Amino acid sequence: MPSLQEQLLQAGMVDPKKAKQLNKEKRKAAKQPKGQVKVDESKEAAARALQQKAERDRELNRQRQAEADKKAIRAQIVQLITLNRIDRKRGEVSYQFTDGKKIKKLYVTDELQAQLSRGQIAIARQGEGYELVPAAIAEKIAQRDADFVVLHHQKSLEVVEEDDPYADYKIPDDLMW
Repeated sequence: MPSLQEQLLQAGMVDPKKAKQLNKEKRKAAKQPKGQVKVDESKEAAARALQQKAERDRELNRQRQAEADKKAIRAQIVQLITLNRIDRKRGEVSYQFTDGKKIKKLYVTDELQAQLSRGQIAIARQGEGYELVPAAIAEKIAQRDADFVVLHHQKSLEVVEEDDPYADYKIPDDLMW
């Protein structure tokens, strides 16, 4: 008795090429070890593409969140400076300080100059200009972004060595240069 495949070939219902291809696939499947599952490469590629897209999306979201955080911090700093700035009035004394590699100058009163040298107030950058803010506000600004605080003198707790020949010569805080 002929097989079903041979009967279909004789009846003309199946193409001989198609029958050969089916036999070939059947032999390949028989040679494959029983534990292995035939992996569909297209499904695997699609899954890989989905995973890569998800990673890219996560990275973009992370970058967007970082930018939003930076903007929020900048807005907080600007608000701290504008709400707590000290009015310089019409100062006659020029107070010079460095901003990066440049020497800048602010005109302040004698009282403000003394407070600057003692570290009671600080100079903060706002836009293209500079503002005087209290030391506590300067510390809050520095916690958020230290680049906005241009000058803030802090009391140093240096230990003087016993053999230091210049220990008796103190450098004044209000030294003008």
